[in-house]
Formats: sequence, structure tokens, C-alpha cells
Amino acid sequence: MGKLEGIVKSEIVRLAKREVRKISVPLAKDVWLLKSTLWKLRKTVSNLERFATRQESELSKRKIPLEATPEEVKGSRFSPRLIRSLRRHLSITQKELAILAGVTVGAIHQWESGIFVPRAQNKGMLVALRKLGRREVRKLLEEKGPKMTEKKIPVPRGKRTKKTKRTKRTKMTSKK
Repeated sequence: MGKLEGIVKSEIVRLAKREVRKISVPLAKDVWLLKSTLWKLRKTVSNLERFATRQESELSKRKIPLEATPEEVKGSRFSPRLIRSLRRHLSITQKELAILAGVTVGAIHQWESGIFVPRAQNKGMLVALRKLGRREVRKLLEEKGPKMTEKKIPVPRGKRTKKTKRTKRTKMTSKK
């Protein structure tokens, strides 16, 4: 009886191992697939992190400085006509140029009409603006203030009405 009992036990162990192998082998393959997928995902994430840091560093380098060398500023001449043509070339308004220069709109008007000449610091900004294109200037304006970059539709000026003429005449006569 001892021999039969040993044979039955060994057969039960053999069959149990076989059943366990049936279950564990596919699971081992699934675990291996999951590990390889996880490795690929980790590699992709690390590549994306490196790419993002590179992009951030490039973006920080792309910031457009409005500066010019002292030699360029000293050698530059700005007439009212040149300031106006620069502004028109960049297709910006006096208000937008004032925002970029950090001065008032009145100062821009006085530069363009020849009443005043820009100071050295403002000349440096104008020299730097000469080097930029319309897109770069728009980006700068967006950085300064997004609501300022909206293009306003110009209202066509019509003929004066009789009412406006009368009010101007009355003002003129009241001054005498």
C-alpha cells in the first residue's frame, strides 16, 4: 500500500504543477509585456521632459530684447519723418509705440511732429525696433498687454455737418 500511496501523491503533485504552469506561464508573459510597455512609457516620458526643457530654454532665449549697442544709438539719427515711417512700416499705432517705448502717446506725437527729440534710452529702443519685423513687434505687444494688440477699425471721416461749423463759428466769435 505504501507504494501505491507514493505513486498517487507523486501523480497529484505532477498534475498540480501542470495546472499551476498552465495558469502561471500566460501570466508571466503578460507581466513581461507590461514591464516592456512600462519601460517604453518611461523612456517616452523622459524624452518628452527633455524636449520640454529644451523648448523652455529656447523660449527664454527668444525673448526679444529692445536694446541696441551704444555705438548704434550714437550713430543713429531720427527725424520726425523717420519715426513716423518706422511706425507705419511696423503697422503699429502711436499708442502701441508708446507702450513699447514706455512713454506717453503725447511724447510719440511730439517726436513725430518734431517738437521734441527722443532721449538716448528711447533712441536705443527705436534702433532695436528697426531690426524687428511686424510679427516680433506684435509678440512684444502681446507680452506687454494682450488687450492693446487688438486692431481697431478706423472710422472714415466724413464732411462736417452744419451744426459743427456753427459751433466753431460761435466759439470763434465768443473769443473776440
